[in-house]
Amino acid sequence: MAQIVAFETEGVHGFLHRPDGAVGGGLVLTHGAGGNCIAPLLVTVAAAFCAAGLHVLRIDLPFRQRRPSGPPSPSGAAADRAGLRQAVTALRAIVPGPTALGGQSYGGRQATMLAADEPALVEALLLFSYPLHPPGKPDRLRTEHFPRLRIPALFVHGTADPFGLIAELRLAVSAIPARAHVMPIERAGHDLRRGRFDLAAVVSAALAQFA
Repeated sequence: MAQIVAFETEGVHGFLHRPDGAVGGGLVLTHGAGGNCIAPLLVTVAAAFCAAGLHVLRIDLPFRQRRPSGPPSPSGAAADRAGLRQAVTALRAIVPGPTALGGQSYGGRQATMLAADEPALVEALLLFSYPLHPPGKPDRLRTEHFPRLRIPALFVHGTADPFGLIAELRLAVSAIPARAHVMPIERAGHDLRRGRFDLAAVVSAALAQFA
């Protein structure tokens, strides 16, 4: 039976989902600007991937470790990416096999920026509700690093997400030179219904995309 244990090491705070049986690799997951590692979406996603045989580490980013509420500061983004790097290193010390990095909204954006800067860090990216642009400001795209991504990426995105239309996201993702795919979740907003959708389809698509 899968286990969930508190995980604490230098610079990394969160929960580790340990699968029952053979290990198929690892996944580090993190949260959005207003959330933390116990966000319902992260918990349900972690459980689904753990059931598929992956060790999943869901973590609080450094900005959330410093204070329990409030948004991140742009000046702290580099520290948040460093925290993601530390989490990947910690999980790789536990899990043999490939490791993916992912997150929701702000956390997913930081994951892509880290992967663009350090293409050998992980083998794949899993992005939920990527914040393509601020709501109502489609000209302020957050995609300047996309052409530097060199690993497979799966974008899971609601069709009612104000941070980017599906068509806008698909156009932006076309700039990624690696294998990248957009998976729409019909009628879902930025919170992706807090994980209440067909996660089995997401797991299947991710494992196929990352293989």
